[in-house]
Amino acid sequence: MFLQVTNELLKGFGLTVLLFAVTLVAAIPLGFLISFCSMTKFKPVKWLTKAFIWVIRGTPLMLQIIVISFIPSTVFGIYNKQISIFLNTTVANVNFIFVCIAFVINYAAYFSEIFRGGIQAIPAGQHEAAKVLGMSKKQTFFKIILPQVVKRITPPMSNEIITLVKDTSLARIIGVVEIIMAAETALNKYVVIWPLFYAGLFYLLFNGALTLLFAYIERKLDYYKI
Repeated sequence: MFLQVTNELLKGFGLTVLLFAVTLVAAIPLGFLISFCSMTKFKPVKWLTKAFIWVIRGTPLMLQIIVISFIPSTVFGIYNKQISIFLNTTVANVNFIFVCIAFVINYAAYFSEIFRGGIQAIPAGQHEAAKVLGMSKKQTFFKIILPQVVKRITPPMSNEIITLVKDTSLARIIGVVEIIMAAETALNKYVVIWPLFYAGLFYLLFNGALTLLFAYIERKLDYYKI
């Protein structure tokens, strides 16, 4: 029984890590794009972006997952089974795609505010000094602004990324078998509670590794004294 439960939890943990990785890889560049849109001088784009961020940050991620997963069927009359046939995959994989979309949109909105705060916190005098030195806007951003922004946003980004690890448990809402759902299935099947603690251990180890990684990154960035 122990080996069977362990294998089931490892499969669930694999989906948890995959969801985490997909969200991080897609949400960071999208977050930068959204942050630049929220700072643009073109007001229609700026206010539309701010409204989008307000809606995403003001509603629960669980609700967003449910809404996104039901849009194809309720709005377009296209059901998950039809999508799975079209993509030549399983319904479970279709559900996972919807979860990924919801997570990417949600975390991109949160990341964008962190990026915006980091960029706007840089004194305007540094832009002016770079201009006097004859640096282009691209050189100014990548050589002067970006290194300082990375230093400033590392602590809040580390908090959000660790929160992302724990939020992956919400994928179970639409039947994605991540580690918590795998543990609950094992609990009901074998009538033992230890799989839940076992799942908790996976989270602790994963978040512990991330904590050490971000501590290392912050130490490496100490030469940017701002």
